[in-house]
Amino acid sequence: MAVRRRVDGIGSPQQLQAALSGAQYLADEALATAGYLALALGKPLLLEGFPGVGKTEAAKALASVLARRMIRLQCYEGIDAAAALYEWNYPRQMLAIRQAGDDQFDLYSERFLLARPLLESLRNPAGTLLLIDEIDRSDHEFEAFLLEFLSDFTISIPETGTVRAHVHPVVVLTSNRTRELHEALRRRCVYNWIDYPAPEQEARIVAARASSVAMETARAVAKSVERLRAEPLVKPPGVAETVEWAEAATLLHQQGGPWPEAFRRSIGVALKSQDDLLHVEDRIDSLLPSEVL
Repeated sequence: MAVRRRVDGIGSPQQLQAALSGAQYLADEALATAGYLALALGKPLLLEGFPGVGKTEAAKALASVLARRMIRLQCYEGIDAAAALYEWNYPRQMLAIRQAGDDQFDLYSERFLLARPLLESLRNPAGTLLLIDEIDRSDHEFEAFLLEFLSDFTISIPETGTVRAHVHPVVVLTSNRTRELHEALRRRCVYNWIDYPAPEQEARIVAARASSVAMETARAVAKSVERLRAEPLVKPPGVAETVEWAEAATLLHQQGGPWPEAFRRSIGVALKSQDDLLHVEDRIDSLLPSEVL
């Protein structure tokens, strides 16, 4: 396997970490190292972690850093190859046949082809970043199909021929680990587990993404979210919810509401399940950001 020391201007894990920070994504050393190795070795990057920890955002930031168009394949239960590769626009073909009459035309020309994410990822001469999001929601058959695609980055279209990537896409796969992925796919990838950030790291993320939030408030909210995540919640707040809660409470406070009331009134930004709201209702004061109350 050929090792490329510099890919799209990235020559080290430290350089990638700094570049991601410039794209407002604060990656730790482990993620920056895994990302760099995936680029240098030409392997897919597999990111696993709980929902809301920033896996998809990491792919978006990487695409920004590499100046590549991001193409997203959102996986779901029952997804098949046609939804990922291409389809022919049969209604448009039938309409063209009726309009053509006795005239001859190519029924399988480009204008009738509906390119799906995998085909789109191969056709950009400048290269793309292909995000295969929530691969764990698909079935094992689709996972095996993806493994074949990732081995050679070609798509065979019987009616027109084979499409090959001029520049191999950078591939990022994400998984919420709702099921175990096949070992063959794991072996193909560089792996990294993304955990919830430590409170100080999460506070820096809030400060980077929400300019209206004071650092003191960001730290207090991050500590409060850490306490909430320790509860047996249906949907623990992710990093995005932390940022949004800090923004929402700050907005209400700026409108004249005291901090305790601002955080209580905006709790629905952090917790988005009635069961979770009822679970914390009797102890809400002990879970709120006491550092700014």
